[in-house]
Amino acid sequence: MNLTIEKLVYGGDGLARLPADAEGRSKAVFAPFVLEGESVEATLIDDKPSFARAKVDEVLTPSALRVDAPCPYFRRCGGCHYQHTSYEHQLEIKTGILKENLRRIAKLELAAELKVHPSPPWNYRNRVRLKVRPAPQFAVGYYRFNSHELLAVEKCPISSPLLNRAIAALWELGRAGKFETSVREIELFADAEDRRLLVELYCGDPAEERSIEKFSVALRIALPEIIGITAFNLPQAESPERRRITSAGLAELTYKTLRASYKVSAGSFFQVNRHLVDELVDIVTAGHSGRQALDLYAGVGLFSSVLAGSFAQVTAVESSQTSHADLRYNSPPNVKVVRALTEQYLAIAGRRMQPEFVVVDPPRSGLGPRVLNALAGQKPAHVVYVSCDPATLARDLAGFLKSGYQIAEAHLIDLFPQTYHIESVFHLAR
Repeated sequence: MNLTIEKLVYGGDGLARLPADAEGRSKAVFAPFVLEGESVEATLIDDKPSFARAKVDEVLTPSALRVDAPCPYFRRCGGCHYQHTSYEHQLEIKTGILKENLRRIAKLELAAELKVHPSPPWNYRNRVRLKVRPAPQFAVGYYRFNSHELLAVEKCPISSPLLNRAIAALWELGRAGKFETSVREIELFADAEDRRLLVELYCGDPAEERSIEKFSVALRIALPEIIGITAFNLPQAESPERRRITSAGLAELTYKTLRASYKVSAGSFFQVNRHLVDELVDIVTAGHSGRQALDLYAGVGLFSSVLAGSFAQVTAVESSQTSHADLRYNSPPNVKVVRALTEQYLAIAGRRMQPEFVVVDPPRSGLGPRVLNALAGQKPAHVVYVSCDPATLARDLAGFLKSGYQIAEAHLIDLFPQTYHIESVFHLAR
């Protein structure tokens, strides 16, 4: 059938509508790799009662903003969604989607200007996680679009030069028959200078420590930039906890920014855009000082380490054991480090706190009513919400607005060019 794309929506798809039924209802249909206003020939691949999904067979009337994707894997690889348009247009798409989510979910029209912070559009990632097929024919790469089938990838234009050299080295080892057969996934993390590399191996059964150690030696010879390799068992559904098998060299790297240096261990979270870390920290922390600050979902201390220079006391809360250990190491003396779920901490110790300034950087699920209500009860003068999902952001912002907060600043910081992911920072003030 032929479809006309009305607009792009969060998730990378374009929205079109099927012909109206006998009752005049027109079902929404979603299709990837399209642009607003385009006419496409498409085939339905999933027809549900309330919506449908389609794959595009041919673009009949292309948008004037459509460009040729530079990556040979685009459309087959599940990593990128917007390479078929210019980077400037990608920012316009994300701006529109963020505002539309605020309007639809929070009933909010932004009074404050939405400040957009672009990134270099290529070679920006400092971390990748690759799938490995040791046999019968070696391959390393990513999942194919909308599947769990491996797509062999020999280069990745959104990843840093060092990560691409590492991918090439993995292929050389695999083609030479020197790749450890128990390895199913491999994660590569480069430091801020793109000179040193931390490697995590994820192994299936059987995984013999001696053979993994032998492979680690070969990997470090092939890529001298590697400072350490840690091997884990690949978590299973019945036992999601990973177990460390062995390690060689360092188990962490030092990530240096303009404001601080961070120990980041294998398994700890850190922002993946190597160009915008300092800008993100400045957007969140600059111009704020006082007696007490609270950093929730603190990770390794990206924000709390900097806030410690302008607040007398900072409390940083993190639930991950690995990230919490790094957080303790990275924190100055005036940062109190707590390992707890945010909900648990606010329900107990948080009742006694009266922070003036709060940073929240939750997962995609957002804050939820328990955290939101607890923060509203503390009545901090200023809350900074760092979001990676516009829908849960809009839901939580609606709660803050009902509690007497107003939006003082709104930022879209593009940590993920070429993809649909949207990172935003909202400053809320009472």
